[in-house]
Amino acid sequence: MGADREARGGRRRPVRLAAYVGCGALVLAGCASMPDSGDLRDVESTPRADSQVRVFAMPPREDAQPAEIVRGFLEALTSDDPQYATARLYLAAGTRKTWDPYRSTKVLADGPNTELVHSGSREGAADDFLYQLSGSKVATVDAQHAYAPEAGAYTEAVHLTRQKDRQWRIDGLPQGVVMGKSDFERNYDSVNKYYFASNGSSGSGGQRVTVADPVYVRGEVDPMTEMVRTLLKGPTSWLDPVVTSSFPSGTALRKGVKSLSPDDHNRVTVPLNSRADRVGQAQCTRMAAQLLFTLEDLTPTGVDEVELQKSDGSQLCALTEGRAETVASHGTGQLPDYQYFIDGKQRLVRMPSGNGDKQPEAVPGALGQGDTKLRSAAVSRKEDVAAGVSTDGGSLFVGSLVSGSSLGEAVLRSEGKTAQDRLTTPSWDGRGDLWVADRDPKKPRLLLLEKGAGEPLVVSAPGLDGRIEAVRVAADGVRIALIIEKDGKSSLQIGRIERDIKAGERPVVSILELRAAAPQLEEVTAMSWAGDSRLVVVGREEGGVQQMAYVQVDGSTPVGTAPSALTGVKEIAASEDERLPLVAHSEEDGIVRLSSGEQWQTVVKDGTAPVYPG
Repeated sequence: MGADREARGGRRRPVRLAAYVGCGALVLAGCASMPDSGDLRDVESTPRADSQVRVFAMPPREDAQPAEIVRGFLEALTSDDPQYATARLYLAAGTRKTWDPYRSTKVLADGPNTELVHSGSREGAADDFLYQLSGSKVATVDAQHAYAPEAGAYTEAVHLTRQKDRQWRIDGLPQGVVMGKSDFERNYDSVNKYYFASNGSSGSGGQRVTVADPVYVRGEVDPMTEMVRTLLKGPTSWLDPVVTSSFPSGTALRKGVKSLSPDDHNRVTVPLNSRADRVGQAQCTRMAAQLLFTLEDLTPTGVDEVELQKSDGSQLCALTEGRAETVASHGTGQLPDYQYFIDGKQRLVRMPSGNGDKQPEAVPGALGQGDTKLRSAAVSRKEDVAAGVSTDGGSLFVGSLVSGSSLGEAVLRSEGKTAQDRLTTPSWDGRGDLWVADRDPKKPRLLLLEKGAGEPLVVSAPGLDGRIEAVRVAADGVRIALIIEKDGKSSLQIGRIERDIKAGERPVVSILELRAAAPQLEEVTAMSWAGDSRLVVVGREEGGVQQMAYVQVDGSTPVGTAPSALTGVKEIAASEDERLPLVAHSEEDGIVRLSSGEQWQTVVKDGTAPVYPG
């Protein structure tokens, strides 16, 4: 199972070595040996490096002056000190009790600038100092560990007074911690915790569908224990309305448990409090599956088994990684058999997803015959049905992928005057429902066809500001990615899909709390889901050239390299299963694919609109 996890692109935690490089902090970095000489220097904002620099805090020295106290405190915030114990040594005794470093983490473009505002509040006595911290905001990680991009100026004040022992200490400061982007990327890791979709979606084998809830934790400060604690506390606020947890409300680690780690058999034992004592075996195995999926990328070898214990220490249940896949699934839990695109004859064709040597072939059924010319298509996640949009963008057809099947009348028509004002490429969710946007300026709508048929539901999106240019629904069926155009600019936004279902009535479907997933890009031209909480996007920054990058649903940038450069990308397709290659449509090269560790390879010169099932 470890090899499979590695193939999925699971993040591996590197081994980190040490070196002294600063006077306010001890910095650790991946290196062959420790230097035994050299000057000490201040650590302002440690540059991010492939060597994985690591910082340990140093306490304030005797008779340190106010500027040094402020600088040392800010350096201590970027350290791997578990409880910020060293950072608290820079604070006055009373302030140590009221300062809450866990309230939030403010991320700035660079390390916070410090400026002396004034010194000496009493005439003739320099008994206090006030410093202003400033910088440009990048993001905030809140108390739930949720990341949110931010912009604008950051300004806060730090006040110092001289203590009875004549030492300077901080007695006024903002709650939470603040650091530069490079220190944040070095200190924090993005990790998915998992809950169950509450909309009734199920995987191909009937398993419960899990939904990734990405959070940021300090990578070298017992991340396994921290991830278990935050999983037990429940989903982040944004995701909470559409997911459920199998853990009973109030479940927490048993009192006195300080740290969790795998044993020699790669088994993690999780002692719980009494709130979980009476759960049944079925519920317990679902709880264990949530834990296994959450912990799988936190160690170099993953976690092979989880044991849950009652409050008295007896076993509640145990679950191996192999069995977890039968209990719950990522997305639909189904590996796609094929990749698809529209060929030069404007018909839907396919090629094996794991074999780039075989030539594309027309799909079985009417959509592969070429009688109805297509410009784009979407294939259901079970790969038994497909939807195609006509070349003029005005009609949507749905047909079976079975030899000899016929194609009926269009299930949807747009009245837009131009092809660009008509239907987008459709998208299937994990429930088997079909989504598409009609871009008719007179009647713009986001539509859902239940099981790909019938009268379409008009999906409300009260926070939508602009015109939908592209639609991709996540396999879990509770998140949707949209490219939205407004005033000549296009952005990637992620929305939460909520369904109000009442007996005997058609469901009311809404897209709520849209949020930017690629705020650094001024123009997004193509996108696709590329993992449980990751997308691949094509776009450009203001004044820049076209680029391809991975982004997280929370708007952060995942660790790792971007896809190899490709000129003139018009469309991109990826699978939620990260083992499968990217497929793109390039103006210069046609349909191309990119497997891990390789370069882009041309499949056919004449083809457009590549898609994976979904």
